Amino acid sequence: MPYVNIKVTREGVTADQKAELISGVTDLLVRVLNKNPKTTVVVIDEVSLEDWGVGGVPVEQYRRARVS
Repeated sequence: MPYVNIKVTREGVTADQKAELISGVTDLLVRVLNKNPKTTVVVIDEVSLEDWGVGGVPVEQYRRARVS
């Protein structure tokens, strides 16, 4: 039983986008690993920006530095 956990920042990921991620990841596991889609679990966690860091800094600061 595959279990996939996708984490995204909480910035307006729509229900349709989440459904597409779930379907796409499930299809990928079926195609690449021959897994049964009926036993494939995909969980999407939304994380607030203040709880996400990249390169040792909060993601908002990281993004500002990349734009500059």
